[in-house]
Amino acid sequence: MMILLKFIFQMDKKGVFMKIIQKKIDIQSIPYPVEKLADPGQILFLDIETTGFTAKNSYLYLIGCAYFSDNTWNLIQWFSEDYTCEKAILEAFMNFAKDFKFLIHFNGNNFDLPFLTQKYIQYQIPFGFDDFEGLDIYRRISPFKTFLKLPNCKQKTLEAFLGIGREDTFHGGELISVYHDYVKTPTEYAYDLLMLHNAEDMEGMLKLLPILSYSDLFSQDIVAKKVQANYYKDFNDQTNQEIIMKLVLPSPLPKAISYFTNGCYFTGSGTDGSLKVPLYEEEMKYYYSNYNDYYYLPEEDIAMHKAVASFVDKDYRRQATASTCYTRKSSAFLPEWDAVFTPFFKRDFKGKNLFFELTDELKTERSAFGKYAEHVLQMMAVTL
Repeated sequence: MMILLKFIFQMDKKGVFMKIIQKKIDIQSIPYPVEKLADPGQILFLDIETTGFTAKNSYLYLIGCAYFSDNTWNLIQWFSEDYTCEKAILEAFMNFAKDFKFLIHFNGNNFDLPFLTQKYIQYQIPFGFDDFEGLDIYRRISPFKTFLKLPNCKQKTLEAFLGIGREDTFHGGELISVYHDYVKTPTEYAYDLLMLHNAEDMEGMLKLLPILSYSDLFSQDIVAKKVQANYYKDFNDQTNQEIIMKLVLPSPLPKAISYFTNGCYFTGSGTDGSLKVPLYEEEMKYYYSNYNDYYYLPEEDIAMHKAVASFVDKDYRRQATASTCYTRKSSAFLPEWDAVFTPFFKRDFKGKNLFFELTDELKTERSAFGKYAEHVLQMMAVTL
C-alpha cells in the first residue's frame, strides 16, 4: 500500500485523540464482476475493531473502510487514541458513509452493524443502516463450507483457500490487550499492529470477492452447452449410464473444485463446469393423485380410469388405492429432488426418490438441461 494522506486531529494541547489515515490499496483489479453487486462508486467495505463483543461493556477503537475513487480502491481508517474518542470516530464514519449506498462486510450482520448501532444509540447520534443495501461475505459463503471442503468460514481461512497472503498474524481478540497497553503507553510497534490488522482485513475482503462465484453457482443462471450420455463401470464392475453436462458457469471460479453427492459429480474451473448425473433405463411408475376415479387391474398391474375400466369384468378389477393407482413405463429416467420436471415417476409408492423421463424432445432442449443443472446444484447445496 502507498500512503496518500495522513491527518492527526488534536484533542487539546496535551495530545492526540483521533487519527485518520488514508491509503491507496495496491490492487490492480478484482477478478469478480463487482458491478453485479452495485455501482463500485456506491460500495463501502466496513470493518471495526473493539475491545469486546458487546457495545455496552467494551470500546470501539478503530473503524476501517475501503471505497472506490479515482479509478482505484482506497482505505480510510479512524483510530481512537484513548477510550474517550468513540463519539468522534462514530461521527467521522457517519459523515463519510452517508455518500454510499451499499455496504460489504464480513460477518457484519452478527457483529459490526449491531455493535455500531448500539454505539450510535448510546451517544444519541441519529444514524443507522436501514437505508443501506448490503452483503455479508460470511453469510453468503458459510452455507457452502462443506462444498468447498473447508474446516470453517473465518476470513483468514477463506483467504488461505484462495491463496491470499498476509503480514498480520493476529486475530482481533489477541489485539485487545495490545490496544489497552497502547492507551497506557503508546508505541509505534503496537500502533502498527493494530492498524495493519484492520488494513489487511479490509484488503482481504476486496481480494475475497471472487469467492462469491461459488455462491453464484447456486443462485444464478447456468448454461448447458453440451450434453451427452456415457457408459461406465462401477467398483463392482457393473455397467451404468450417466449423462455428462458441459456447463458455462455464471462467474469465474477462482479455484478449481469438485464435489460428489447422491450419485452426482460436479467439477468446475473458471467459467467451465461439468456435471455427471446417473441415468437409469428401467421400468418406473407414475402415480395418479385422484385414485378414487380409478380401478386397479391386478392382471395387468396398472390403474385405469373408471370411464374406461367400467367395461372390465368386476372379477378383474378393484377400487384403486393411493398405492395401486399407477401406470408403468419403461424408459430412460433422470433423478430429481423436487417435482421440477413433470410428470415425475417413482420406483414404488413409499419411495422418496423422484425421476423424470428423458424424452427425445427433452434431449434437444439445452435450456431445460441448464435448468436441470441448476436443480442438481441446488440439491448439492441443500445436502451440504
